[in-house]
Amino acid sequence: MNVTRDLFDDVMVPNYNPAAIIPVKGLGSRLWDQAGTEFIDFAGGIAVNVLGHCHPELVKTLQEQSERVWHLSNVLTNEPALRLAKKLTQATFAEKVYFANSGAEANEAALKLARRYAVDKFGAEKNQIIAFNQGFHGRTFFTVTVGGQAAYSDGFGPKPSAIDHIDYNDLSALETLISDKTCAVMMEPIQGEGGVVSPETEFVKGVRALCDKHNALLIFDEVQSGMGRTGDLYAYMGLDVVPDILTTAKSLGGGFPIAAMLTTTSIAEHLKIGTHGSTYGGNPLGCAVAEKVLDIVNTSEVLEGVKHKETLFRTGLEKINTQYQCFSDIRGKGLLLGAVLNEQYAGRSRDFLVAAAAENLMCLVAGANVVRFAPSLVISDEDILEGLSRFELAISKVVSS
Repeated sequence: MNVTRDLFDDVMVPNYNPAAIIPVKGLGSRLWDQAGTEFIDFAGGIAVNVLGHCHPELVKTLQEQSERVWHLSNVLTNEPALRLAKKLTQATFAEKVYFANSGAEANEAALKLARRYAVDKFGAEKNQIIAFNQGFHGRTFFTVTVGGQAAYSDGFGPKPSAIDHIDYNDLSALETLISDKTCAVMMEPIQGEGGVVSPETEFVKGVRALCDKHNALLIFDEVQSGMGRTGDLYAYMGLDVVPDILTTAKSLGGGFPIAAMLTTTSIAEHLKIGTHGSTYGGNPLGCAVAEKVLDIVNTSEVLEGVKHKETLFRTGLEKINTQYQCFSDIRGKGLLLGAVLNEQYAGRSRDFLVAAAAENLMCLVAGANVVRFAPSLVISDEDILEGLSRFELAISKVVSS
């Protein structure tokens, strides 16, 4: 069969608009398309390929598990799931783990748990969920409504109710809105899709304090910021704030679909037998790979390396900006970074992405005004420098067009 980009238009639902190139091979932070053209990958599958492409330890683990057991229903448990859950609880605040397949599913579970916890302990009227404008929590109807981007949830009929949004980093707005009817506040410790926006210290600590005051659960969506991306295993560890529930996905499996919701024993007990579930949640293949990812990432070598590589990125981007004057800010943390376009280039982030691809560099956007970078945490210094050189060529062409 001749597989081309045109085949996508023939057979796929048109909710995506993929690029013309079709990658067929990856190794580390390099990708090759059907024509053999080599790309440097600063996108990481949108913050997924935390150890790059075809990491030998992950390939070995997947092969070994594939010869043992692939799938079991949740009528049974399995060794990889239990080992991974134990390691996640040992490495975080959590005492209990629920496995799913995607960030949306983990967030759906977190929101359902928060509602059930509030109903059980305080009654049905304690149901308000507060989230933040420009947030993103997944594409199920519940999670996309909680996400603060109406364009993603409009047009599908009546939305789930008792969900309110305020601006990120606006503590006074939260103080005005939150009440004893609030069951949960959901936030990303770094907004990813919303523009790579970091929380102010007073804001995140204030959110925690207000949740405590009103007996509301604090949910951290660490689907994008987790698993070493900020230089800490989870971003909350660098904020001196502990959530009640944390969701993790994307990098957790290093490219294999898996997600998890982490929480405490006293909260978890409200999801009693039969209240929630997932056919593939805790899949042995996914859990085996994720256990290996966790073993590799949760080391000082990798986490300290993220901080070093962040410096390389920032230095390179600032040097580029000194010459071309197209960014107003370089923001984010670790290897989740955003180059914010200034007024002269406002609304043109996709132009920069397309130009980068033409120079054989893969990057991302986070809205119309931010070019986003979320590469492998173990990307080599050489690949960073070469990728930045290609990005500079792309910028030179955008600014001269």
